[in-house]
Amino acid sequence: MFQNFDLSIFLLALLPVLLAITVHEAAHAYAARYWGDRTAEQLGRLTLNPVAHIDPVGTIVVPLLMFMFTPFLFGWAKPVPIVPRNFRNMRMGLRMVAIAGPLSNLVMAFGWGLAMVLAPHVPESFQYPLGEMAKYGVMINAVLFVLNMIPILPLDGGRFVDSFLPARASMQFHKIEPYGTWIILILLMTGLLGKIMMPFVGGIIVLVTSAVGVFM
Repeated sequence: MFQNFDLSIFLLALLPVLLAITVHEAAHAYAARYWGDRTAEQLGRLTLNPVAHIDPVGTIVVPLLMFMFTPFLFGWAKPVPIVPRNFRNMRMGLRMVAIAGPLSNLVMAFGWGLAMVLAPHVPESFQYPLGEMAKYGVMINAVLFVLNMIPILPLDGGRFVDSFLPARASMQFHKIEPYGTWIILILLMTGLLGKIMMPFVGGIIVLVTSAVGVFM
């Protein structure tokens, strides 16, 4: 859907992208505070201000290039800093911080689905832009949920899986982390990432649209 750059698509997708990234990172920070670590909050990351979460390369340059030249949206924000020893339950804290971001994307996908339902009922001049923006919101958040749940470090899915592993297995699993981003990029460039993700992304979109009673 993003292979040919279209300014109107870019502008309609901009708000969903910013919200998807910002709420995702704020959800990590909120979960960390809930489990006892206020590091992210003290560093100003418990906020919906997108500026606090933007990584110039990962949040702007890479997603823009992906938007223009590939069928996927790939990027990253500044990692939310946590100090696991501050958690009242370290394993549970790590687990819930990891899953909080992807779950926020899933919730936002449903939120944008509801926006699709409301679109025909707003003033006529806003119906088309809101409807299209909502469609991109559903798709972007579905992609980010599935991408982040891939069980490879440093993705959230990898951290979620790691929280269940015994110490020795966790040490072995962490040896993958320095190569995790490169693995994802190679899978993306070879087209394998799309083949892996699209059935799950499609499933999320069907789940959302079926739940709210709309079609995309």
